[in-house]
Amino acid sequence: MYDKNRQQKTKQITIKPFKGDLQVKKSSLLLLSMLVVFTMFLAACGSKTEDKNAASETPKTETEKPKETEAPKKDVSLRVFSTFGGTDSAREAFQAALDEFTAKNPNVKINNDTMSANDDGFRTKVNTDMTSGNEPDLLFYFVGADAQGFVDAGKVVPLNDILDANADWKAGFAPAALENTRQKDGNIYAAPLTGFYEGLFVNKKIFADNNLELPTDWDKMKTAVQTLSKKGIIPLAAPFDQSHYVIEHFILSAAGDKGHNAGLADGIDPNWEKGYAAMKELYDLGAFPKDAATIDLSMASNYFGEGKAAMILEGSWAMGNWKDAAVIDNTTVLPFPAMPGGVGTGKDVIGGFGSGFYLSKSTFDNADKKDTAIELLKHMTSPAVIEKIAIANGGTPAAAGVEIKGKNQTATDGFAMAANATSVNNPIDTMVSPETFSTLRAGVQSVVTGKKAPADVLKEAKAIEDANKK
Repeated sequence: MYDKNRQQKTKQITIKPFKGDLQVKKSSLLLLSMLVVFTMFLAACGSKTEDKNAASETPKTETEKPKETEAPKKDVSLRVFSTFGGTDSAREAFQAALDEFTAKNPNVKINNDTMSANDDGFRTKVNTDMTSGNEPDLLFYFVGADAQGFVDAGKVVPLNDILDANADWKAGFAPAALENTRQKDGNIYAAPLTGFYEGLFVNKKIFADNNLELPTDWDKMKTAVQTLSKKGIIPLAAPFDQSHYVIEHFILSAAGDKGHNAGLADGIDPNWEKGYAAMKELYDLGAFPKDAATIDLSMASNYFGEGKAAMILEGSWAMGNWKDAAVIDNTTVLPFPAMPGGVGTGKDVIGGFGSGFYLSKSTFDNADKKDTAIELLKHMTSPAVIEKIAIANGGTPAAAGVEIKGKNQTATDGFAMAANATSVNNPIDTMVSPETFSTLRAGVQSVVTGKKAPADVLKEAKAIEDANKK
């Protein structure tokens, strides 16, 4: 009975669901679920925002601190003196190299102080500046005797240690180029840029038009001089005062490489007298311009460049000054012929790396300039700059691995002449003092005009050389 009543009570309190109630319940559950998800989303977003804010408020570690802005580099002003001025064929390339450096280093200003190498005043300027406390920061100048005075006075610094400390820079030089700039004390003070060769530049067309053989020996030279002189053509364009190339080639032809390179240190080589005597021999045949006593090297070069002279003794740089295509296209370069009675081979050549960049001691000791000056020195003697300068002036590049083909046949002939030479020798003015060389120069006109004997001129030069060594 009890169990039955219980069942009845259960039936009474149980309500059967109907279809509409089930749909309401489902909708409620769905709405509730959406509210839960939305609430969770808001909570997550709030958490991220809080985390972000918290992160922004957290102090940065040492490695996370922003880099401090570099202080602007100090302004540096440098003066560079060189002979890349006047009508020098590499003048624009040289300026462009300086401009490249200042473009990369806007804090650096460079005073490009130049003079022409054909102006003898540049030697006076250099000597004055180097002895008066007005040294340029970088000086492009000759090596050897010309530099000995300021080298001995400690006005420039040896580059040996600087080269060793910059292995890549040092490796960029041709070893022979560096060796060629060593001074007597064994140190390298000048970083070379381009080398050079000198020779007898010959207008082949003038020779052909006058049925003349090229002057490859002394007899052919004399025949050419006599023939051309009679026809009113200048055989050999050369000045008497600025007779650098005449002295070098005539003495090398007579004395050979050993006699030439000995200078006057151990006495007077008899073959030097033969060299001066040969100058007079050609003068008497009409070799030189009628105004040789008053013109300078530039005017002599103009005579050849304008087709008025058949021959000229010049350096590889001269071609850049000749604008007449007919002259350039018809010019070749030959060694100066050996003269009878001398010991030259007829293939001895003047050339080498006779100049370079010096770093002044005052700049090296200046903390505000030192590093910048060294970087400029490295830039100006980098393989890229050396190649551009060599292309411009036809010089031999001082950089390892840089091969320059002549920009014309004349330049190509010049490189071949130097390559086939029995000896390549520095000019005489690198082996004697400037005062001695001035005496040798002045002696040319005195000898060819018969006012002095070759032996007398050489004795005067020797006396001056000995006096300078005391």
